[in-house]
Amino acid sequence: MFVQRGSSRSRVALAGALSVGLVFGLSACGDSDDDTGAGTGASAAAIDCSPYTAFGDLKGKTVTIYTGIVTPEDTPHKESYVPFEKCTGVTVKYEGDKAFETQILVRAEAGNPPDIAYVPQPGLLQNLVKTGKAVEAPAETAANVDKFWGPDWKAYGTVDGKFYAAPLGANVKSLVWYSPKEFADKGYQIPTTLDELKALSDKIVADGGKPWCAGIASGEATGWPLTDWMEDFMLRLSGAETYDKWVKHEIPFNGPEPTQALDAVGAYLKNDQYVNGGLGDVKSIASTTFQDAGLPILDGQCSLHRQASFYAANFPAGTKVAEDGDVYAFYLPGKDATTKPVLGGGEFVLAFADRPEVKAFQTYLSSDVWANTKAKLSSGWVSANKGLDPANLTNPIDKLSAGILQDPNAQFRFDGSDMMPAAVGSNSFWKQTTAWIIGQDTKTTLDNIEKSWPK
Repeated sequence: MFVQRGSSRSRVALAGALSVGLVFGLSACGDSDDDTGAGTGASAAAIDCSPYTAFGDLKGKTVTIYTGIVTPEDTPHKESYVPFEKCTGVTVKYEGDKAFETQILVRAEAGNPPDIAYVPQPGLLQNLVKTGKAVEAPAETAANVDKFWGPDWKAYGTVDGKFYAAPLGANVKSLVWYSPKEFADKGYQIPTTLDELKALSDKIVADGGKPWCAGIASGEATGWPLTDWMEDFMLRLSGAETYDKWVKHEIPFNGPEPTQALDAVGAYLKNDQYVNGGLGDVKSIASTTFQDAGLPILDGQCSLHRQASFYAANFPAGTKVAEDGDVYAFYLPGKDATTKPVLGGGEFVLAFADRPEVKAFQTYLSSDVWANTKAKLSSGWVSANKGLDPANLTNPIDKLSAGILQDPNAQFRFDGSDMMPAAVGSNSFWKQTTAWIIGQDTKTTLDNIEKSWPK
């Protein structure tokens, strides 16, 4: 489930220079009427406007953005547009809406789309392209994506062989949260393979602890954290190509590979010795909210919690989230130490207009310049852009996530339930895995999901 919150050095002159409150020197832009950026302080730096001159004179033009990213996460987005606005004379108008995922389709089908939408799901992107209102990304944007992202990411923005949408932000779901102090005190090591993860869990049990805590309650979306568990194990046990076939229903949901994956999850979450530290028995997983599920780590009642990078926001104020802090995370390992399957999510920049100012803004958002600008303005944000310098990220989890995404061995795959038909991905998959955690067997669970797949 996508939850809205929630390298190489730059080769462009601006990349390392922008920061919160940067004072802009605008001589390169041919504009000197205002040299103040998004705030105050920091050193002056000339803006390299050359990437945008190819789009002609853009002064006085406007670009509209529509997105599900709302207050307070919208503020650093708006501030990150200042260099582009200063450089080109374009005004960027931002509209955040919690109902984005339903309203963007309504607006597109009605012929009233924004210039640009930040689309959080490849399936939704495909549906928007099918309206006939979306336009292909410009060549300059495509070139940036070829340079700064892997082919897996570009494929998610491609529909029927045509490239429409560059990636924007990203989140990593393949993480396990833990207490660095507990690991140091008890001599536990960060596992680098699934076998080592299992051995660590057994060691914690032998030491008298409950290794895992978990929770899947989320209102009408109850069950989505279990879909992430299964997706992570599909990637690890069967590989990326089989994962892709599963997501597309080219192999049945109740086939041997999905069965193996869900049973592997059960070896952890349906094991009374392993769960549910500080929260109850196995069945308590269904009634524990996902927001509360990892908190027992802070009290030493559990040691491990598998959840995405955005989970950092759920720890109480004052919690130090760092490698030497109260809590931190490690990469959920693959079958061996050399494979790096990564489950995650993100947004894509889809345009519904091909005016020069819109193309220029798409190109800016796909650049390493924008990624580094945004990184300096945000905490809890990261991109898979390989031009992002991790030194510009402001918290340790962001840096950890960037390192995982930029690993040359990483095989990134988007959250599977977000790409499946709604009848499955946001309905039967959630509901049937919830029934599974409170006692339903694997075969019945997967048979029921398979039956729900639209014909």
